[in-house]
Amino acid sequence: MDFVPIQIKKRLKGESRFFKQIFLIQNRNKMQKYLYLFRGGDARMASMSPEEVQAHMAEWGVWMQGLAEKGQLIDGLPLKAEGKQVSKGGNVVTDGPFAEGAEIVGGYLMINASSLEEATELSKGCPILDSEDGHIEVREISNM
Repeated sequence: MDFVPIQIKKRLKGESRFFKQIFLIQNRNKMQKYLYLFRGGDARMASMSPEEVQAHMAEWGVWMQGLAEKGQLIDGLPLKAEGKQVSKGGNVVTDGPFAEGAEIVGGYLMINASSLEEATELSKGCPILDSEDGHIEVREISNM
């Protein structure tokens, strides 16, 4: 927060949660949007008991809540396994996706971050990385 005047820095250190929220909203425009594409983890999820799945999903909730509290979470949802592939100018429609299990996009998250480095660092807390084959693709979203 080097760009923040010293008076604001003092207030951000703990005086007012409301003021922090206002600051985050006002400075959201200075942040870039990033997309997390989640892959892998399916085999681990399939081997879990219902209680383990519930605990794992609670870990996701804690991670995402932390992003939300910092004003960084925009949106995100899991994706269903079935889908369609459209190609050849829309003339060919096939069932899909047809990729290896660890390569199928299982969900996404959109976040605000000040840089690709920050977005990458934030992704490291994601529970999908607990799976041996779990990985996250971090991409900046271009403005149009």
